[in-house]
Amino acid sequence: MSDHNAPGSHKVPAGGSATGRFRPTSVSAVSLAGIGESIGVSVPGPSASVSITGISLNSRTIEPGDLYVALPGASRHGADFAAQAIGAGAAAVLTDDAGARLLALSADTSVPVLVVESPRNVVGPLSAMIYRSQPADGGTPTLFGVTGTNGKTTTTYFINALLRSLGLKTGLIGTIEIKAGGDAIPSLLTTPESTDVHALLALMRERGLDAASMEVSSHAVSFQRVDGVVFDVAGFTNLTQDHLDLHGTMDDYFQTKAELFTPRRARRAVVTVDDDWGRRLADAAEIPVTTLAATPAGTPADWTVTSATARGLGTDFILTGPGGASLRVHTGLPGSFNVANAALAAVMVLANGVGVAAVQAALDEHDPFTVAVPGRMQLVSESPAAVVDFAHNTDALARALEAVRSPQPGSRLIVVFGATGQRDQGKRPAMGAIAATLADTVIVTDDDPHDEDAAAIRADVLAGALEAQQRGSLECRILEVFPRDEAIRQAVELAGPQDTILVAGRGHEVWQEVKGVNVALDDRVELRDALTAKGFTVLQDDRIES
Repeated sequence: MSDHNAPGSHKVPAGGSATGRFRPTSVSAVSLAGIGESIGVSVPGPSASVSITGISLNSRTIEPGDLYVALPGASRHGADFAAQAIGAGAAAVLTDDAGARLLALSADTSVPVLVVESPRNVVGPLSAMIYRSQPADGGTPTLFGVTGTNGKTTTTYFINALLRSLGLKTGLIGTIEIKAGGDAIPSLLTTPESTDVHALLALMRERGLDAASMEVSSHAVSFQRVDGVVFDVAGFTNLTQDHLDLHGTMDDYFQTKAELFTPRRARRAVVTVDDDWGRRLADAAEIPVTTLAATPAGTPADWTVTSATARGLGTDFILTGPGGASLRVHTGLPGSFNVANAALAAVMVLANGVGVAAVQAALDEHDPFTVAVPGRMQLVSESPAAVVDFAHNTDALARALEAVRSPQPGSRLIVVFGATGQRDQGKRPAMGAIAATLADTVIVTDDDPHDEDAAAIRADVLAGALEAQQRGSLECRILEVFPRDEAIRQAVELAGPQDTILVAGRGHEVWQEVKGVNVALDDRVELRDALTAKGFTVLQDDRIES
């Protein structure tokens, strides 16, 4: 939706919106003439001196002195909401020709209107200009950006934990939450809109933060949510099938990710080269690249994971690098993919100039890569082992199932999962096939159906599971159980103390969207309740920072 129904010095009023909580408290005004000059639009007469102290795409988050950006949307134009924005204190409107025509029909447009061919293209740079989010004279937090299909969230949490272990004051922007050195609020998008990103960076600067880590999704690049942002270090995890409903092909998906590794978006990069896409990116990147191989038989790289050995649920490993440098690293999270996430976090911090000795001291003293990430391989109980994970595509589901499989003789692996509606339909049967191949009991249920028929989505997943079962003569049990809370209860009923339950797909999410209605549903809560009802003991994890 275009409206996202999401001045001198301007003070943000207390108790404002969630977005307002992440604006700087004081912004030096920019004249409308200066804004016009930056985008090639002449601002005549008295309008030239109008003061702008904020910017928003959302009429409901406008504050006095803001520039309201009215963009075209799928069903409505942002100009339709200009009256509300102006009523809330918008000092000017930026829009396109279509928006200007709509405004011309209204008698309520009492503020200057700037018109450009594609306002979306200028929102990021204008936000950077208005909030002075990354000024040339410095003082801005060092910014780490992580992209890739899987592992973005965990890697940013690992970076954040390592930086804090180094004694730095940090911020975080991502799928689960946004933190600017203080209280966290839930995040609605993997990467917020560019107006909010720049406001956040300015707030972090105002609060004296030293560094921040940020997830950068392909949607963020495609929809220009990181325009005008320059990352000090950009990191790449991996690329597997996902989001083809947006990108169409894997090559287009790759090209979108690769845009982050250009001089206008980042200064240097760390690229994991365990897959062909990573190797291709390392060759194509237009900025200095440090390479990382997280698999023992992987491509030669600047930094390589070696000597990985299990310790508890996690792993000890060695990172070896240039000139004989090495780090002893531990992650308490299960799975080889979390070894890769921890290695990437460590090398990204090293790439920004932190010394090996300082990183080693932080690792030894604080064990930062054992921080629990909400909904990411989150252990709910130990007997049975019950885990909630965000795995929602083929590669992530396979890795999660392999990671939680117990070596204990007679232990069974039970998985509960579904597929999201109105997303890449091609991965549904593939996810079913993977579950049937790697689990002993497969319970297919609903994820977020959105506006699709939930039964049809389940049928797609079941078809893949049943076909794999028949083709491979697999002995797994395949069930269809819905709604999702009932599927979780059924998994617990089937489990013995020696078994493992994986509830996959939604992770930290607390709402399930069904036909436009948000239904309260938290996999972790449902799993804890079901386990408790059957007499099992659940864990209270104090490693989660927020």
